[in-house]
Amino acid sequence: MASKKPVIAVVGATGAQGGGLVRAILEDPERRFTARAITRKPDSEKARALAAQGAEIVAADADDPSSLDRAFAGAAGAFCVTNFWEHFSADREISQARAMAQAAARADVRHVIWSTLEDTRLRVPLSDDRMPTLHGKYKVPHFDGKGEADALFAEAKVPHTLLVTSFYWDNFIYFGAGPKKDATGKLALVLPLGNMKLPGIAAEDIGHCAFGVFTRKETIGRTVGIAGEHLSGAEMAAEMSTALGQPVRYEAVSFDAYRKFGFPGADDLGNMFQYKHDFEREFRGARPVEEARKLYPGLQTFRQWLAKHAKQIPLS
Repeated sequence: MASKKPVIAVVGATGAQGGGLVRAILEDPERRFTARAITRKPDSEKARALAAQGAEIVAADADDPSSLDRAFAGAAGAFCVTNFWEHFSADREISQARAMAQAAARADVRHVIWSTLEDTRLRVPLSDDRMPTLHGKYKVPHFDGKGEADALFAEAKVPHTLLVTSFYWDNFIYFGAGPKKDATGKLALVLPLGNMKLPGIAAEDIGHCAFGVFTRKETIGRTVGIAGEHLSGAEMAAEMSTALGQPVRYEAVSFDAYRKFGFPGADDLGNMFQYKHDFEREFRGARPVEEARKLYPGLQTFRQWLAKHAKQIPLS
């Protein structure tokens, strides 16, 4: 009698990263794993769609450790991710990561992926006034909380891989980062990048790369950085011009100007772009495209992503 396929428990299964991983597991021609989709809303349309495709749906919440015990029970692997933009609290992200790490340890999960980012305070201490300190103890809260939480997986003594992600190109659709019409009605891509190149990736490809990590035991104990392409603001604007069929110019603004744009998290993102700019060599070096392509040969370029999604970018 054939043995049951190993279960991969996926936190955030209806989100961008987790959803991509669940689909990668379900679409695997070799059918190597069973996808256990963990969600707070098992009756949601997205959860029902995953169930229809063959995923096991389990209700759990990273704020409820006992629910994680049920979600991780019997799993061979677990994908752990947090969503800062849901609550804007790095402290809560750290608490959720601790709960996931400890639950994975109790369940004896053999391979955990923690989706993470740099703790920027290691290069820009709180005493460094090149950028403001936020929430009293962070420079880039949505980075720093995840980076600080890296140690929790080591402390829990679970075999793990740190998966360092990149800017989602999907932010141009859902996060208001896409081109905007200027006073003359022409489109401008406004970002505080200067001339630096920004590592970016299709959000769904993060899940596919995570799948590649789960198929490679040699990634345990490693930090793996991924990106689909590194592009300057001008290069992104040029690709958008072609895909949208109308000119898009790149407008570089200062970090401070971006911090003052006033939308929720603008100060966090202004600091983030400044960090990426000031430490471009290190930031880009941590995200080699060739590494991601080894994990997922179908990795999309920005042009390929635009061919599929350009019409979804709101132009206002």
